[in-house]
Amino acid sequence: MARRYVARDPRTWKKIGSSAASIDVNIQGLLPEDGPWQRIPKHEVIPLARGNVSSVEISRGKGGSFAVRIDGILALHMVMEESLDEAHEVMLDCLDDDDDEIRMVALSGLPPLALKRHDGLLQCLSDRLLDENELVCQAARRCLTLVAPVFPSGCEEILRRELRRREKNHRKNAFEALRLTAENWPEAGCLHLDELIREEDVDLRRRGSKILRTIATRHGSTGWDLVGWSLEDEDPQVRRNASGTLVQLANTEPAIATILIEAAMQDDDSGVRKSVIRALKRLDMRNPRVSKMIVDGARSRDYNLRKACIDHLSVVMTGEDLRNAAAELLRQETRPDLRQRLASLARDVEIVGTEDEKNRFLAPLDKVEGEDVEQPPRSGEATVRREHDKQKSGRPHSED
Repeated sequence: MARRYVARDPRTWKKIGSSAASIDVNIQGLLPEDGPWQRIPKHEVIPLARGNVSSVEISRGKGGSFAVRIDGILALHMVMEESLDEAHEVMLDCLDDDDDEIRMVALSGLPPLALKRHDGLLQCLSDRLLDENELVCQAARRCLTLVAPVFPSGCEEILRRELRRREKNHRKNAFEALRLTAENWPEAGCLHLDELIREEDVDLRRRGSKILRTIATRHGSTGWDLVGWSLEDEDPQVRRNASGTLVQLANTEPAIATILIEAAMQDDDSGVRKSVIRALKRLDMRNPRVSKMIVDGARSRDYNLRKACIDHLSVVMTGEDLRNAAAELLRQETRPDLRQRLASLARDVEIVGTEDEKNRFLAPLDKVEGEDVEQPPRSGEATVRREHDKQKSGRPHSED
């Protein structure tokens, strides 16, 4: 029986936890493109892959045509269980073949076979990533993005090297592989990000900080620490990328988000402050700590942050406290629109408001059951009624 792959932390060799999505590997995503390899009889796969036969005729019942050696290499994962060891040896030989095309094809057939026999295959993948032939390297990079999310600890050293290579195509591909790995194995993603955010190379920190969204809410305190450290980075772009996680955290971990937002409110970068504003609106305004952040933010030098906080003053404060705070802020505010908003908040309409504004605070009269309330006369009716009453009172009584 094939040994089941177990992802482990390379530092402690403890098992790495996975997300629910990674429990069942989608083998369809690891398979090569459709072709004649799918219709090769299983007992003929290994001889064809070895090159012992030049081709295998496929019966008309299966679609016809001929399968050649490269098709046999792609089909190695389909052999019977008792032939897996032999198929594994053939794949190792193909990955080290002198023919560039054979090595490329073997890299396409590696992922599905690795699910059944992975021993030695990942080391061959590592070698092919250093291949002199660019097309072989390109195939190896595609292979890495497929196998890294399935074998996180087996690809740990490969990813560490590829992430730090100077070649842009290698580095870009490695970070994509890391992102996919972090989606399935958040703990494995955190292991790499913990190292990347400490690198002197700013490009590594920037690329790594983009992956924080993948793990920010999925690996507890480790993910929160990575976000917090990145928010303190000297590079504005790193801080901006990290601040993109604040809305996520505000929705799922409001207590942690409140702490991070409070520290990020004073950031000099406008991009960070925009993320702070979006996240701030998701917090519970009844929280005293959030209320204090709103009041402090209303004094910020940044117009957008100041405006957002002033708009929320009426949510976190009421009555005399709101009017006093607005009056104090009004004394130092210079923007016309914000001054107008603060002036309206500082005004006590019950005292200095218009008649209509004051009437809004009056309680309606209680209606008395069974008592007809005389409706007030409409305009122009009062004079007519008085004249009618005078004529009626001066008219003599009729005699019988």
